[in-house]
Parts: sequence; structure tokens; C-alpha cells
Amino acid sequence: MRNQAAVLLAAVSVVLLITWGFSIKSFDVLETAGYILEYNDKDQIKPKFQKATTTGPKCSLARVCPSDHFALRISSGAADVVGPKICFDGKIIMSNVLNNVGPGLNIVVVNGKNGKVEKYGYLNMDYGNAEYILTYLKEIQPGMIVLVASFDDVTPKMTDDMREVFVGMGSTLIKSVNQRDSWVFAGKSGTENKSLFEKQAVNDEKTNVYEGWPEMVEMGGCIPRIPTDLKEHL
Repeated sequence: MRNQAAVLLAAVSVVLLITWGFSIKSFDVLETAGYILEYNDKDQIKPKFQKATTTGPKCSLARVCPSDHFALRISSGAADVVGPKICFDGKIIMSNVLNNVGPGLNIVVVNGKNGKVEKYGYLNMDYGNAEYILTYLKEIQPGMIVLVASFDDVTPKMTDDMREVFVGMGSTLIKSVNQRDSWVFAGKSGTENKSLFEKQAVNDEKTNVYEGWPEMVEMGGCIPRIPTDLKEHL
């Protein structure tokens, strides 16, 4: 009887430990899953990023980035069919596979000092509230690396004020982004230094790859970490 009781107690303990571990994990998922405005709630965002690359170049780059840089690769959506992909420091943060992309501006906000992903999601530039979208963009704190990929048309709710926010992050192309253009960008909030990470494909019926849509655009590279003493280096 004692042996049976001991076995039963051990089995119950294992079940409780598994249940407790699952509960903690679920709670952590709900707390860490980001969302943007009302267009991407916690249930729509996958709780885990794709496993990070541990050796060799990250984000499919040709070389390993220096220790004071982060690897990144950003692909825009293809027409209004295939969603964009954003990779940072070896982790796929947003993609069709993760089912966390959407029409408009797909954005990942990263702490530029330690590389921690602060939030990610998409701004619906078709049905979204322009005032809320602008407020969100303006609230991105200095010292953040901002990664952006277009999907579908990003211009219906785009305003001059929104464009100026991206100019303040280092964009030089945002003012020329028009209807159905493809656009990818990586910049730093709090600095107006021109970003080297930006690409655009213009919607032109003479050069469009898809019917009524330009080609998708992609770019990658090594972006410097933001130094601890931010003001000194901006």
C-alpha cells in the first residue's frame, strides 16, 4: 500500500508541475505578446518568434555583424497577397508564417541599446484611425530602433505629420511613398541622421511586376547599437 501511495503521489506531483509550468508560460505569453492600437490584439500575434540563429551570420546576411551591431533583414509584402517579413538579430519577428502581419505599416520597435523587442504589430493604413496612428508613432521613445515593412497600400491614412515622424527617424524616401508603393525602412527614433536602411519600389504600370503592383523590396545589413550615452552620439 505504501508503494502504491508513493507512486500515486509522484504521479500527481508530476501533473501539478506540468500544469503549473503551462500556466506560467501562458501568463508570460499574454504579458509579452505586443499589439498596436486596436487592429492587432494579443490573440492575433504568435507568442514566440522563430528560433534565433546561434552560429554564423544572422537574418540570412552574407557575413557576421560586429558585436556592436545588430543584424536585420526586412522584406515588404508582395502586392496585397503575400505579407512582409522582419528579421532582427537572428529572430523572425513578423511574417506570414507567424500569422502576425497585416495590411498597412508592419512595425517592430526594438530597444537600440540591448536589442530587446519592445513591441510589434501593424498599423492599418486603410481602416485605422489616423489620429491614433499618429499618436502611436509619436510615442516611440528616443533610443529605439524602428523596423518598418509595407503591405498592401500604406497611403490611404498617411498624413504629412506621419511622414515627418519617419523623417525624424532618418527616412529620406517616406515623402515620396505613394499609392501601392513597396517600402522598407530601419531607423532610429530621436535622431535625424539619414538612415542607410531604406528601399522603395514605385508603383508604375510600365515596370510593375504584379498586375497593378510593383515588385516587393528587401534589404538587410548590420545596424549599429545605440550607445548608452544616447545624447552624445545622436
